[in-house]
Amino acid sequence: MQISFTNHTLEKLETLLKEVGYSVRYEKGNFKTGACMMESNKIVVINKFSNLESKIISIIELLKLIDLDDSLLSEKNKAFYYSLKQTSITF
Repeated sequence: MQISFTNHTLEKLETLLKEVGYSVRYEKGNFKTGACMMESNKIVVINKFSNLESKIISIIELLKLIDLDDSLLSEKNKAFYYSLKQTSITF
């Protein structure tokens, strides 16, 4: 899957996370990856000063690490999620 680094992609990623109960917040901070996750609270914090590409890559990498309950996802988001899991990000 080819990832396009657009606001629409970022919105789709946020929607996917929200659908499974995660809250997405944009805060200032000096995270090494541009994002961090407080899994026990289901909160994803994104560095608001990161560029769009970094925000998208950070969320995709976090999605690969967490074990989502895909039964909570709509069919459209489920397909999107599985395609993300198989996507490798290259720089």
